[in-house]
Amino acid sequence: MDRLRPKSPADSAVETRYVLMPQNANHMGTAFGGAIMSWIDMIAGMAATRHCGTLTVTAGIDSISFITPIYVGEQVIIKSRVNYVGNTSLEVGVQVTKENPRTGEVSKATSAYLTFVAIDENKKPVKVPELVLQTDDDRRRYENAKLRVKSRKELLQKMRKR
Repeated sequence: MDRLRPKSPADSAVETRYVLMPQNANHMGTAFGGAIMSWIDMIAGMAATRHCGTLTVTAGIDSISFITPIYVGEQVIIKSRVNYVGNTSLEVGVQVTKENPRTGEVSKATSAYLTFVAIDENKKPVKVPELVLQTDDDRRRYENAKLRVKSRKELLQKMRKR
């Protein structure tokens, strides 16, 4: 299989579920932010690796928003997909929803954007496959990611000048 074969966001998307257990919660019975962040990083890394066909490392978590608490016993649904690719890096978007197993009520709990770098066996950056945008949602997510990438680069340049 050609590692650099272009792929769509759907080709590398990952979805998983967890049950929030007491060991991943605080004294109020809600999820530790760090537990959710580790799950986000793991699932986003899986999508990045699936897209790149090689090892990837987390370069940054650009944004994470905790929208509503997740309580012990609720199911945690985590979905990740590639939003944008550069030369050796890519952005992965992650959405976390919670589901009450008794009522079936589902609501958005957390969202995040992570940047990964593709690396070879010598831990050197390597080219990332192109991203094929197939749907209007793919195009919207790509354009929004492009804005975040531009903003991030401008901010880094300003910080380096200080």
